[in-house]
Amino acid sequence: MTVSSISTLTASSPEGWQDAVTRGIARARKTLRGIHKVEVIAERALVERGEIKSYEVELKILFALDD
Repeated sequence: MTVSSISTLTASSPEGWQDAVTRGIARARKTLRGIHKVEVIAERALVERGEIKSYEVELKILFALDD
């Protein structure tokens, strides 16, 4: 039987939302083991002077707990 937990995090990128998701997962992997699902809950962008400066995603990371 697998027992899972959820961690919520926010990640950003100057390149795009997909890159922000990739960066968020890469960072989560440094401290969480057994990641098996990711849900994007929100997407936002920081706009300055009419231009997007940064893309931001809010993620739910589902990971298995160790026995």
